[in-house]
Amino acid sequence: MEITKDIKYIGVNDHTIDLFEGQYIVPNGMAYNSYVILDDKIAVLDTVDMDFKNEWLNNLDKVLNGRNPDYLIVHHMEPDHSSVIKDFVDKYNNAIVVSSAMAFNMMKNMYGQDFSPNKLVVKEGDELSLGKHTLRFVAAPNVHWPEVMISYDAYDKVLFSADAFGKFGANDIVDEEGWACEARRYYFGIVGRFGANVQALLKKLEGVEVNTICSLHGPILNDNLSYYLGLYDTWSKYIPESSGVTVCYTSVYGNTKKAVLYLADTLKAKGVEVCVFDLARDDMAEAVESAFELDRLVLATTTYNGGMFPYMETFINTLKEHNYQNRKIALIENGMWAPMANKTMKAELEELKDITFTQSNVTIKGALNDEYKAKLDILADELLK
Repeated sequence: MEITKDIKYIGVNDHTIDLFEGQYIVPNGMAYNSYVILDDKIAVLDTVDMDFKNEWLNNLDKVLNGRNPDYLIVHHMEPDHSSVIKDFVDKYNNAIVVSSAMAFNMMKNMYGQDFSPNKLVVKEGDELSLGKHTLRFVAAPNVHWPEVMISYDAYDKVLFSADAFGKFGANDIVDEEGWACEARRYYFGIVGRFGANVQALLKKLEGVEVNTICSLHGPILNDNLSYYLGLYDTWSKYIPESSGVTVCYTSVYGNTKKAVLYLADTLKAKGVEVCVFDLARDDMAEAVESAFELDRLVLATTTYNGGMFPYMETFINTLKEHNYQNRKIALIENGMWAPMANKTMKAELEELKDITFTQSNVTIKGALNDEYKAKLDILADELLK
């Protein structure tokens, strides 16, 4: 695929993967992106997952058309982008591997060598001339590993952004929901903890004219780039993207679920966007995505062993790990004899920044009845304010 006259796409699509990074459900697969810049000198930008070595090398051969590459740029050392470095170097043994100092240390740990003497260490601000194309390197630590570099080609105004601006899904699948849905789930799962680092990177890019963003996952972005940059700015500032209520619950015998559905229907009847997740059954990464997207969150769970139900504990820990903040939270507990879930949840959530708790948190002892519905009505009214 041609990105510009001189920049070609040689990535692959993975339809065999079920869990990305061992935890994120990817029903539409994944793309492992890789690029080639054809100039007086040739630069290959990143490799792919080892399972697709032969396909990638064949893609590269076709683009090279008999020429030999001069450089392999390694932006990021995650194995789905670096596994074929050794095979590349074995085949093109005069090529120079270009990466950060930390990345070369990782290569030695992961692949048993740092490819000396055919290596070039680059840092923030360094440039690599290929002819009319010059790559300028920018450090992007913790977006999302600490060794990450991105690069910018001033000639075609292309940003090679490593994992930033990526998304779940193979590139040969039409995403009916659009870029933002799976990009948001990807961002908050992969990068969400490091909002300050993303903000630092966005500041470095201020004033840089970018026509195309080439990520290591997902589609090439070359239209309305302010939209994607704007979303990354919002996400990395932990600002709610839109108004609405995410409701996440666990329910052992169905009584807590009935209470949650009653609250959700009440809010929907008043025109509020509501997204409901059963944490024991639904994709928890989607629940996390929704909690970050909307400005209000309701957590409802059963008291269990003197605390909260395990799936709720996992969900709250995930929010904490990803720097959840700047939201309003309501709590609902169910406990027949010694309800403690609200107290336990609140103690965990109080560690988060800029969290406001509703005054009318609800305790249910057993089945939903008119008394508890009245309390849920009061909670709904407070959530509307």
